[in-house]
Amino acid sequence: MQDQLIFVVSPPRAGSTLLQRMLGAHPAIFTHPEPHLITPLAHLGFHDRVDAAPYDHINAAEAIRSFVEELPNGEADYLDALRAYADTMYGRMLAQAQQQDPKLQLFLDKTPAYALVLPFLAKLYPTAKYVVLTRHPLAVFSSYANSFYAGDWEAAHSFNPVVERYVPAMARFLEERPVALTQIAYEHMVAEPEIALERLFAYLGIENDPDAVNYQKSDMKEGMGDPISVQKRSRPEAGGEHKWAEELAADPKKLALAERMIGKVSDEHLAAWGYTRESLWAPLAEAGGGKAPKSVLNKYTFQRRVMLALRKGVNGTSGGQAAVRRLRYYCDVILRDQL
Repeated sequence: MQDQLIFVVSPPRAGSTLLQRMLGAHPAIFTHPEPHLITPLAHLGFHDRVDAAPYDHINAAEAIRSFVEELPNGEADYLDALRAYADTMYGRMLAQAQQQDPKLQLFLDKTPAYALVLPFLAKLYPTAKYVVLTRHPLAVFSSYANSFYAGDWEAAHSFNPVVERYVPAMARFLEERPVALTQIAYEHMVAEPEIALERLFAYLGIENDPDAVNYQKSDMKEGMGDPISVQKRSRPEAGGEHKWAEELAADPKKLALAERMIGKVSDEHLAAWGYTRESLWAPLAEAGGGKAPKSVLNKYTFQRRVMLALRKGVNGTSGGQAAVRRLRYYCDVILRDQL
């Protein structure tokens, strides 16, 4: 199965849904919204820790490691077992799609969380195709904060320090290259999409399809991720790549936080993303007078904000916890006959 797999490696809010839609417009590529198959497998205890689970994860991890040590081929047998699970899931989804369209050959998985388990993913699928999508780190964080936190950078960073988590993880993957991969910058993808896609299709070993830039020609089921932004257009459009700079120029507190975030990233890791420290900050020197990005509100961002509000209730005051428990009670009553 792995020779039919494509993984798009990306942080959240970096244009990965746009890239997924364009690649998925190729007649040979099938894709599905963020299946999240790999991250649970990475945290079963053998390769990575499970910090919260409805079982004793410490004992489970120790038991799994002891069990795997006794297998004839150790870790290789363990990876074979996990791969058999993922192969079944990917393979049967692809086979079902092929019944409708026999031209489909490849399965594309775009799940940003995989960027944080790349050493495991590379072991699990060493001969799959990897497309690494990078974007200016502060553009990524600006989009994240404005999409899910109404522009509150402090709250967004407190919940998920995206820059400090994703930039080093992906940079190490790009530096070490444990598998065959190709890298593409979001800024190049939207500026010259036909050229970018031609290079990607060549890497994937399939015929070039220049019309794939018109990604609305193919339908994709809604699911995890945020497809609403890409639905507003029929092809990628350049412009607005430096809105983050306008936002920081107008807000000293956000700028100070951005400086702290970037300060925790090494020069080597920035270079892997395609930046020197000077070039990364260059758009800020030219900013001023423009409009900062507006907070996004659609059903995906609304769901995220409701979830965060409920989480604050659970972790906050006793009154907030009581309100959440009451809400759960009403939901349980309403859904009781449906379960």
